[in-house]
Amino acid sequence: MSKGLIIGLVVIVASSSGGWWYLKSTQKPEKKYQTEPVLMGDVKQTVTATGQLNPVLNVQVGSQISGNIQKLFVDYNSPVKAGQMVAQLDPSIYQALMHQAQGDLKSAQASLELAAATADRKKKLVAQKTAAQADLDSALAALHQAEALVQIKQANLERAQADLDHCTIYAPIDGIVISRSVDVGQTVAASMNAPVLFTIANDLHNMQIDANVAEGDVGTVEVGQNVDFSVDAYPYRIFHGKVTQVRNAPLNVQNVVTYDAVISVNNSDLKLKPGMTANVSINIAQRDGILKIPNSALRFRLPEDRKKAERSTAKAATPAAPSQKEGGSNGTAQPQQRGGSKMTRTVYVLEGEAQKPISVQIKVGIGDGISTEVIEGLKEGQNVITGLLIPNAAPSSAGGSPFGGGMRRF
Repeated sequence: MSKGLIIGLVVIVASSSGGWWYLKSTQKPEKKYQTEPVLMGDVKQTVTATGQLNPVLNVQVGSQISGNIQKLFVDYNSPVKAGQMVAQLDPSIYQALMHQAQGDLKSAQASLELAAATADRKKKLVAQKTAAQADLDSALAALHQAEALVQIKQANLERAQADLDHCTIYAPIDGIVISRSVDVGQTVAASMNAPVLFTIANDLHNMQIDANVAEGDVGTVEVGQNVDFSVDAYPYRIFHGKVTQVRNAPLNVQNVVTYDAVISVNNSDLKLKPGMTANVSINIAQRDGILKIPNSALRFRLPEDRKKAERSTAKAATPAAPSQKEGGSNGTAQPQQRGGSKMTRTVYVLEGEAQKPISVQIKVGIGDGISTEVIEGLKEGQNVITGLLIPNAAPSSAGGSPFGGGMRRF
C-alpha cells in the first residue's frame, strides 16, 4: 500500500469521526429528570431566635448613702443569705451626725420643759388676776412651738440613725454574688442614683432566656411550647426549655421590631452561666409519621412552564394592576407554612412507561426548611421531580474538556 493511499484513508476516517461528533453535539439532548420519592417521616417546624441567659431573679445591691468602703464580707461567687452583712461603709461621719441630733433633741426637750412651766405659771397668775390674758396666750404659743421643735429634732435624730444604719449593707435575698463593683477604700457617691455594689442572683439552678423573636414570627409563638437551644460554650450539646411568657413590649433596634419571649431553663448541673448567648429554636408544630417531600420539588418548574409564567407575570406587572407574584409561579419558594395551615402547590411526578412529567396539585402543611408535609395529592412511593439533567451538556466556563460529556442540573 502506497504512502499516499494511507494518508488518504487517515483523512477520510478523521473527517467521518469529526462529522459524527458534530452531528451528535448539535442534536437536541434527551431530557433526564432527577427525582426523589415521597416518603413517610417526621416534620418539625421551628422559629429561630437569639437571646441571653439570665437569672430568674437578679437583684442589684446598692448604697443609699455616700462614703468610703471600709469592709467587704463577700466576693464573686459567694453564697449569701437574706439579711447577711455584705459590706460596711465608714460610719464615723454618720455617728457624729447622730450625736449632734441627740444633743439638739435634748436641747429642744429642755426648752419644752421651760415653756410648759412658764405656761403653768401664767395660768395661775391670770386666775389670780395678777397677769394679763395676753401674757398667758404668749406663753401657750411658746409651749406649742417648743413641742413642734421637739418633734423636728426627734425626726432629725431618726434620720441620722437611719443613715448610720445604712452604713452596713445587707443581702436582700438568698442567692449567689455574680458581680462585685467596688473594692475596699473606694468612695461611693449616692447623689441622683444609688451606686451598685453587688449583683446577686437568686438561684442559678433555674434560669431564663430572653429571646428576641422577630415580629413576623411572634404570632406563632405561644406559652408552653418546647424550646431547644445551644450555647457557644457547649457546641455539641442541646439544652431544653419551655416558653413561659411572650411580652407585649416591642423592642426596636435599627428599625427591626422584636418581642421578648421568656423561656424557662432547668440548670441543675450549673453548666449555663448568666450572660451566655443562646441560639434558640422554638418548636411551633410537629407532625410524626406523615408524607413529606423535599422543598426542591416545590421550587422545580419545567422550562416551558417557567417561560409561560414569566410572560404572564410581565403582562400583569402594570402600574394599575396588582402584583401577581405568587410563591411557586415563577419558581421561587413560598413562605413557610404556619402551624399547620394548608396551601395548594404544584409539583411534577413521572408516570407511565414513558416516564412523562405530569403536574399535580397538592396541599401542603408545615415545613422545616428541608422537607414539607404533604396533606393530600400524593402517595407514598411516588417520584417527584426535583431537578432537570441534560446529558452531554456543554461544559461550564469554570473549565473542563470541550470533548467531554457530562450531566447538567437545572
